[in-house]
Amino acid sequence: MASNLPHLPDIERLSPRVIRILGGNPGKFTLQGKPLISTILGTNTYLVGQGSERFLIDTGEGNRIWPQHLKKALEDEGVSIEHVILTHWHPDHVGGVPDVHTLAPNAKIYKSQIKPAANQEDIVNGQVFKTEGATLRAFHSPGHTIDHMALILEEENAMFTGDNVLGHGTAVFEDLAAYVDSLERMQAQFSGRAYPAHGAVVEDGRAKIGEYISHRREREEQIVGVLGGGNEEAGEAEGWSSMGIVKVVYKGYPENLHAPAEGGVVQVLRKLEGEGRVEGVAGGRWMMSQKQKSAL
Repeated sequence: MASNLPHLPDIERLSPRVIRILGGNPGKFTLQGKPLISTILGTNTYLVGQGSERFLIDTGEGNRIWPQHLKKALEDEGVSIEHVILTHWHPDHVGGVPDVHTLAPNAKIYKSQIKPAANQEDIVNGQVFKTEGATLRAFHSPGHTIDHMALILEEENAMFTGDNVLGHGTAVFEDLAAYVDSLERMQAQFSGRAYPAHGAVVEDGRAKIGEYISHRREREEQIVGVLGGGNEEAGEAEGWSSMGIVKVVYKGYPENLHAPAEGGVVQVLRKLEGEGRVEGVAGGRWMMSQKQKSAL
């Protein structure tokens, strides 16, 4: 996948009020990077506003590279950081907070305290942050994490989507039902760009969210289809194991991806169970529910 990713500069102005600063932390989940060859990339952080004081969205994971990028961006713009707004608790988004304290000791740090963190101010759904040239509205969008916040940039009718929607590939999630609900609600909040926490800008953010929703629904129907087809090895009465489902749904994928894919399949099964479409049976196996069978 990495070979298909576009090159992103360390620092890039994306609009009159948004500058992206790469975190310098490439990896399987952070995207972007050519380690040992050239400048390494990674989690997106954003400097937002048009005045002498700006907002910073996310802080990377904490390394020697990102603080240098941030310092250069601040010096080139001749600005300081007023507030730091963290989209969620994951280490590749909050790890650089100590670096911000060094560069901007008076900056306030904000993050939803649904998952508490020391010395940080709470963010609540609908909270508005204003600075010269930019108005951000917080939008609680759990699923990837329980405390996940997207941020609507009112002046551009755009959204900082955090890890719920990426510039490339698909996102992971803790709670699929909450995640899909968040996607559907996010889609109604804006009509412009998506500024993701990983990868390139998405020019039509709502369309990308629609693709994500369609993908999740397609995966659900694939899994229901497997359960409805019977299991020749175990016998339909014994149901399917989650790995057995993975081997059918992800048949064309390398086997080394089956184990991580299993976690996503289990999330789908739990969502479908909550909707009454599937049910767990003995031995950690799964079957279609009577409700689902009657609907077919």
